[in-house]
Amino acid sequence: MWEIIQAAGWPIWPLIFASVVAVAIVVERFWTLRADSISPKTLLPEVSRMVANGGITREACAKLAQHSLLGEIFAAALLNASNSREVIKESVEESGRVVVHKLERYMNTLGTIATVAPLLGLLGTVIGMVELFGAFTSTGHDVAQFARGISVALYNTAGGIVVAVPAMIFHRYFRGKIDNFIVDMEQQAIKLVEIIHGERQS
Repeated sequence: MWEIIQAAGWPIWPLIFASVVAVAIVVERFWTLRADSISPKTLLPEVSRMVANGGITREACAKLAQHSLLGEIFAAALLNASNSREVIKESVEESGRVVVHKLERYMNTLGTIATVAPLLGLLGTVIGMVELFGAFTSTGHDVAQFARGISVALYNTAGGIVVAVPAMIFHRYFRGKIDNFIVDMEQQAIKLVEIIHGERQS
């Protein structure tokens, strides 16, 4: 591996840094975007029972907000349960925007890496080509410099693709997963508002 890095030259280092950041983001997103910490299926029935039993207190809402991201939205709705539907809806939307921001954390960075990595690879390719043509002089050509120019160009081109493709795949995967969570939480929040107003049992 070290031989490949040496053959690729200094332009490979930004790609290595980008790949490390991308891997860290992917691992963090896999850990964070779990259903039980985002939108547990058992949470709405539990909150429904709490509403039916009159257990809406600030302490209960604070505990609910710490439970999961969906719990944050539910807590915002319950804290305004005595107000009109419009007020509850506004509080849910405000809390929802905060939750969406948390869900999309680091996604822009991952998308940027997927976009920029091929350009970094292209930069390395250009530098390799410059070194390659620099091997030719009026007195002949330097075979060692020529070979190094080729290796710099090819390794950086390949490196850019190797970093960009997985980053793009995971970016699309997490984006789809986040969209599914958002739709699910919207539906559950609507159900909770209907339960609060007595229009729904569970």
